[in-house]
Amino acid sequence: RARERRARFVGKNGACNVAHKNIREQGRFLQDVFTTLVDLKWPHTLLIFTMSFLCSWLLFGMVWWLIAFAHGDLDHSTRLQRSPGEGTEGVPDGFVPCVTSIHSFTSAFLFSIEVQVTIGFGGRMVTEECPAAILVLIVQNIVGLVINAIMLGCIFMKTSQAHRRAETLIFSKHAVIALRDGKLCFMLRVGDLRKSMIISATIRMQVVKKTSSLEGEVVPLNQIDIQMENPVGGNSIFLVSPLIIYHVIDKNSPLYDISPVNLHHHEDLEIIVILEGVVETTGITTQARTSYLADEILWGQRFVPIVAEEDGQYSVDYSKFGNTVKVPTPSCTARQLEEDKSIM
Repeated sequence: RARERRARFVGKNGACNVAHKNIREQGRFLQDVFTTLVDLKWPHTLLIFTMSFLCSWLLFGMVWWLIAFAHGDLDHSTRLQRSPGEGTEGVPDGFVPCVTSIHSFTSAFLFSIEVQVTIGFGGRMVTEECPAAILVLIVQNIVGLVINAIMLGCIFMKTSQAHRRAETLIFSKHAVIALRDGKLCFMLRVGDLRKSMIISATIRMQVVKKTSSLEGEVVPLNQIDIQMENPVGGNSIFLVSPLIIYHVIDKNSPLYDISPVNLHHHEDLEIIVILEGVVETTGITTQARTSYLADEILWGQRFVPIVAEEDGQYSVDYSKFGNTVKVPTPSCTARQLEEDKSIM
């Protein structure tokens, strides 16, 4: 094509093509740490998940080592290794350590892991000799529970995000413009691949294009809501089978003055379709989005039927989901079509 096609505002897969730059108040993201963790990519989330446990184990391992060092457990542990079987617990003076069997940082690190994940192999345990050790034991258990709650909750939310359900909500690759009940209509097809339904599903449509105000202000992405029609009336749909959603191009429509001749010259035209509803199985609100540029709108075509009755039930042939056929359609704008009808 002679001219390059404009960048999409919303991709065919529903992703918004918007880059946020020069954000000076980065601290706002830290005020909502949980959402920030959920929004991170999987490699970053798994790295934080691993490092949060490793750092806590190392931190408390150092604390246990310092407790043992301050109480003199390391010296007596060395004596115990050199002269086992002498006196109380192999120590000649009957010394009782804060934590048994800690004789190096490695053993303190292993004890930290045993405390936080409640493994307890039995070789090391806290005695009643040191109140500080008991306090550290309580603190580490609480910290471990908090880390488990946050990180496991984050992993669960990432695996059950609403946009995962939207992967099985599909839109036709192309939209069409043709006559329906004597009026030019913009039409698209939407379907759900799963048997579990989307409850209270609603659909809406916007035209995004560059506009200018009377005062000369340029709005690069002006969003204009346009009225949608569907077989059950209103914006709510019963998406148990694929539906053809359509918009009647009337005098209130941004497409009122578009004809097949100048349709593909509207590089700044983009029509966004948003489907939203509640997932029946999880109760989570999900949203599926797509968009159509001017060269993805087919004039004078309509979608082929894909629902048929077979053996007492209705079957849907998704291999024909986006198939269209040519139909007689006036090669004029909706305005011209209405004017011709009024003259007749």
